[in-house]
Amino acid sequence: MHIDAWIEGVPPGAVYALVALIIGLESLGIPLPGEIALVSAALLSARGVVSPVWVAVCAILGAIIGDSVGYSIGRRGGKPLFEKLGRKFPKHFGPSHLATAERSFQKWGMWAVFFGRFIALLRIFAGPLAGALKMPYWKFLIANVLGGIVWAGGTTLLVYQVGKVAEKWLSKFSWVGLLLAIVIGVFSAWLMKRRAAKAAAAQEAEDAAAAATPVTAPAAD
Repeated sequence: MHIDAWIEGVPPGAVYALVALIIGLESLGIPLPGEIALVSAALLSARGVVSPVWVAVCAILGAIIGDSVGYSIGRRGGKPLFEKLGRKFPKHFGPSHLATAERSFQKWGMWAVFFGRFIALLRIFAGPLAGALKMPYWKFLIANVLGGIVWAGGTTLLVYQVGKVAEKWLSKFSWVGLLLAIVIGVFSAWLMKRRAAKAAAAQEAEDAAAAATPVTAPAAD
């Protein structure tokens, strides 16, 4: 059964709520298909089933609120929270994923939250990790709001416009949208996995170099 056909079977208000809920939970740190939900709802808006404005608004609110709650959880739980999650969910919160995310924060600072919105696996880290690393909330909030608006609003507008142009193909377009979302998600996951492997290799090299370096005893007075 097509995802958009399933969503079309519920009232528009429920579609908006589902979009906000799924994206909010993903932003909170729970690995859910936020992109697929957003693309499916945007495709429905191109068919006139729901309003593209409200799809975008609900997606933006879900992204911002979810990230903010994730930030609060990360600030209270700190890094031990990620270590605990890594033991339970190594595929999503493993040490290599955490190392890659931390390097992103060290490189980009507050903009890791903004850019992280566009990378599937980094989306679930951005809020909690920003809190765990004690990023000032005002910096986090600016990047969070901008990232939510650009990602959720931009995706909705793009899919809506493409859907309107290709309206005669919309009977099959749900699968195209789903395939596109899957391809983006797989590519993002592959990219994160590759970066995580490089980060882990670099960390192992640093640890090996540190272990091989002889410790010089302090000279006696």
